[in-house]
Amino acid sequence: MLHIQLVKKAIKGDDQAFESLIQEESDKLYRTAFLYVRNKEDALDLLQETVCKAYVAIDKLKNPEYFSTWLTKILMNTAYEFLNKKKRILLTGDAFFETISNRSTSNVDDHIDLVKAISGLKEDYQSVIILFYYQDRSIQDIAKILDRPEGTIKTYLHRAKSELNKALKGAPNYGQGLV
Repeated sequence: MLHIQLVKKAIKGDDQAFESLIQEESDKLYRTAFLYVRNKEDALDLLQETVCKAYVAIDKLKNPEYFSTWLTKILMNTAYEFLNKKKRILLTGDAFFETISNRSTSNVDDHIDLVKAISGLKEDYQSVIILFYYQDRSIQDIAKILDRPEGTIKTYLHRAKSELNKALKGAPNYGQGLV
């Protein structure tokens, strides 16, 4: 867990404190970046750009307890900027399928079907699914990251799961779908 004192030091300009915070968050940020760009090099570039933006703006962070949420928001905004520049489609590509398939589960085909279904969702729904299921973020955190009310996030999550279940019912390899 992040230490609020460490965040406060980083806000005051302590480079070592900032570096420690980034090291604590780097794995989670990398996984999220990879979900958006689907390859190692772009994910690392995205992570580097996010860290640079955070370093420049750390003194503007008003609530140290929300450092992780703030950093994730920067990453997501940077990812969308990157994707718009590259005109890429979210959640597609063989590298992403391969990575998602490496997660521990009984059936690799289930993951491929799930990823294909997620790729068909609207951008807001994709973001909510990624944050909720792949980053284990709370509804409250997601609301802060996306600048939406918690009720809207709950609605997005409900609708996204409903759309995924519909898409997965037709998938030959997916058993029960999402609950």
